[in-house]
Amino acid sequence: MIKLKDPSLWKEQGLVNGQWVAADSGQTTEIHNPANGELLGKVPVMTASETRRAIEAAHAAMPAWAKKTAGERAKVMRRWFDLMIANVDDLAIIMTAEQGKPLAESRGEIAYAASFIEWFAEEGKRIYGDIIPGHQADKRIMVLRQPVGVVAAITPWNFPAAMITRKAAPALAAGCTFVCKPAPQTPYSALAMGELAMRAGVPAGVFNVVPGDAVAIGGEFTGNDKVRKLSFTGSTAVGKLLMSQCAGTVKKVALELGGNAPFLVLDDADLDAAVTGALQSKYRNTGQTCVCANRFIVQSKIYDAFARKLSEAVKKLRVGDGLKGETDQGPLIDAKALAKVESHIADAKAKGATVVTGGQRHALGGTFYEPTVLTNVNPKMTLAREETFGPVAPLFRVDTDEEAVRLANDTEFGLAAYVYTRDLTRSWRVTEALEYGIVGLNTGLISTEVAPFGGVKESGIGREGSKYGILEFTELKYVCVGGI
Repeated sequence: MIKLKDPSLWKEQGLVNGQWVAADSGQTTEIHNPANGELLGKVPVMTASETRRAIEAAHAAMPAWAKKTAGERAKVMRRWFDLMIANVDDLAIIMTAEQGKPLAESRGEIAYAASFIEWFAEEGKRIYGDIIPGHQADKRIMVLRQPVGVVAAITPWNFPAAMITRKAAPALAAGCTFVCKPAPQTPYSALAMGELAMRAGVPAGVFNVVPGDAVAIGGEFTGNDKVRKLSFTGSTAVGKLLMSQCAGTVKKVALELGGNAPFLVLDDADLDAAVTGALQSKYRNTGQTCVCANRFIVQSKIYDAFARKLSEAVKKLRVGDGLKGETDQGPLIDAKALAKVESHIADAKAKGATVVTGGQRHALGGTFYEPTVLTNVNPKMTLAREETFGPVAPLFRVDTDEEAVRLANDTEFGLAAYVYTRDLTRSWRVTEALEYGIVGLNTGLISTEVAPFGGVKESGIGREGSKYGILEFTELKYVCVGGI
């Protein structure tokens, strides 16, 4: 058992209608620390019946929650925010224990997760409608925005706190209620946030957490007509399946799916700044982010210099268990993730890539992998088409801006892209030509609660964060007032 200042934040039951409950079957699953394989504990394997009760609780709780003023909801959410900040150390320890990321990154994620609660609590006061000039003299046209209804969310393991609050905060601020299925690898962060939500005064049924069987819970989410919106962050394949399942009840869907992010380094770039951005984008969370750079597209004039500078910086990254000292990179989440990284590198080497640094399992063993840089990479390699989701930086060589953009856009994905250049006109031309929902121009860090996050093409539907994100949890109602 990990040591916490407040041990009551460690929950091993689901949260349904304000109560901590076991699975109906009594079945549990073990959760292990990916850094050392140690058993952390067990959580219930919930299925359709428990999920149905959580949805019914959310449905029953919604009228009273939606009836509150935006200011009243904001006060409750502000207390939730304050509690997360007050418990940042414990929440970070829980996250690092179950997810493996460096402790400093976990602290950063808790602050980032909490920022959504704070920001949307205030933004809920600004869900404005419209008065439209009437089409006839005796009529007036009024447009209202009202909460969409019960929201179901399925969240991933790579950001087990922020991917929940990025959905739950705008939902609750808009007057919706919420049922979340956390990733099976990382349930404890979600359960701890559920405990803090209750302490903050979030009413029973407004925020529910159901860990367990993905197929059973997902089927109930998509098939239950009381759920009016499904929000999912995960793979494109699963997103497509969920979207098709939602068609039966015509739910609103929000999908934040896979990526294949290009990182363009043009020949006038500040190479030191580009290397810093590359480290931030590529190696954060061991390369396990949906917006991490997957393809480094570097112009020929500066290719060798960039490769050298990046390799030198990568060699300095500290790999280790985040609970045992200062680290820059933790383990991969599981053996499957490790196998994918190894297969991508083996394929690249077989097709002519050169390993400049790294390229093998780390001496620590387990699922630790050396931060890696590859050169002489070409589009025929698997890592050019698939998201590696690991600490591997493959460098593609191009000559012109047009070639760089063409290669960057040569994918079915379109979530995030990065461009480094010091030329103003070039920056406009290239960023506008990139088919991506997000572009980081001379920066490797793009995530913030105040900006719209989401992709185009097969990277998803909708936006999270910002004023645009809260509107996704509302429906428009047109009221025609006659007899005036």
